[in-house]
Amino acid sequence: MLASALVMLIVLLAISVPIAAAMGVLGLALNQFYSSMPLYLAMGEILWNSSSEYILIAIPLFIMLGEILLRSGIAERVYAAMAQWLSWLPGGLMHANIGTCAMFAATSGSSVATAATVGVVALPQIKRHKYDERLFLGTLAAGGTLGILVPPSINFILYGLLTNTSVPRLYLAGMVPGVLLASFFMIYVLLSCLAKPSKGGTPIETSWRRRLYALKDLIAPMFIFLIVVGSIYAGWATPTEAASLGVLAALLLAALERTLSFAMMRAVLEGTMRTTAMIMLIILAAQFLNFVLASIGFTDGFGKLIEGMGLGKYGTLLLIVAFYLVLGCFMETISMMILTTPFIFPIVVNLGWDPIWWGIALTVLIEAALITPPVGLNLYVVQGMRERGPIGDVIWGALPFVVAMMLLIGLLMAYPDLALALPKLVMG
Repeated sequence: MLASALVMLIVLLAISVPIAAAMGVLGLALNQFYSSMPLYLAMGEILWNSSSEYILIAIPLFIMLGEILLRSGIAERVYAAMAQWLSWLPGGLMHANIGTCAMFAATSGSSVATAATVGVVALPQIKRHKYDERLFLGTLAAGGTLGILVPPSINFILYGLLTNTSVPRLYLAGMVPGVLLASFFMIYVLLSCLAKPSKGGTPIETSWRRRLYALKDLIAPMFIFLIVVGSIYAGWATPTEAASLGVLAALLLAALERTLSFAMMRAVLEGTMRTTAMIMLIILAAQFLNFVLASIGFTDGFGKLIEGMGLGKYGTLLLIVAFYLVLGCFMETISMMILTTPFIFPIVVNLGWDPIWWGIALTVLIEAALITPPVGLNLYVVQGMRERGPIGDVIWGALPFVVAMMLLIGLLMAYPDLALALPKLVMG
């Protein structure tokens, strides 16, 4: 059953069937071949229950927040400020790429939005300052993945919904790993440019006066981060309410910058609806497929198969890591999380791993899926904005950053408190 389901899914994806449609077709096919009951008759109730969760309202709100920052020009000014402060390092603006991605991630909650926003303002710098193109593109694709690890994160909201885990605790748990991963990315760029200085391009002009003046442009994302995350931990707002506060704060900043207009809001709403529709369709299709998999006994059977191997706590986890790395080459990240969590999560918890810890580790694995071919979304986002050259340049530029992600997974396995210490300290 497992083999036939995976083959069918890979075939559907290989012939360019959209992921939501592929999961829906797979669910109907498995129902036809492995169940004597018409499970599709329950589809209406499944879709309604899946889409009526209150916390899901936070998803379009965080997407809208990112759209406002992009359309209002705030993201461009943040990039310019980060360039003033980080461009002195070997690697120059590539450090600004990662730093801006990390800062934007602290407001948008979406990896694709993060990669797209920073890419728009960063890509013209490749030729202007003669950077190594592959490495520069890799920093954009990999840096964008920070959008789902640095809180607030859309993926943490979905994981919390699927596992009944505290979203505020997940946000706290993601802070230290997020900073570590951004640091690993920058260290790789630093070492690459020290080994081959020509990769680092020509430095930009800067001075302490310019750096200090640029600090004002970093206030906007810090203000929004404090509004969103601070309101949650102060007990003033739920994650959904905090997302709405973030949108209001972004609109206020856009108004102060005099970029708020009808045309801008139209573009914001169109972008929000387009992305939200895509995500919700994936969520609904994955929930139906999960219902079919559970009904035909796949979920229980897979768990017993893994536990029956007798690999132990760490061996089983390494097998699961390998499973996600392979699956991430073929599946979109949100669908992968929703599809696999119902049968992977019980295995991980039964092994003795903390649910909050696994939420962070899973998110890092999903980040790797964003930059592994052939379905890595961030690869196509960066290539789409680049509008020239082979996508292989983006792929080869991004792959070394997967190693940094696996290093973080190893550290999290060896030192779980890297993720758990902050939630314990703040929330007990």
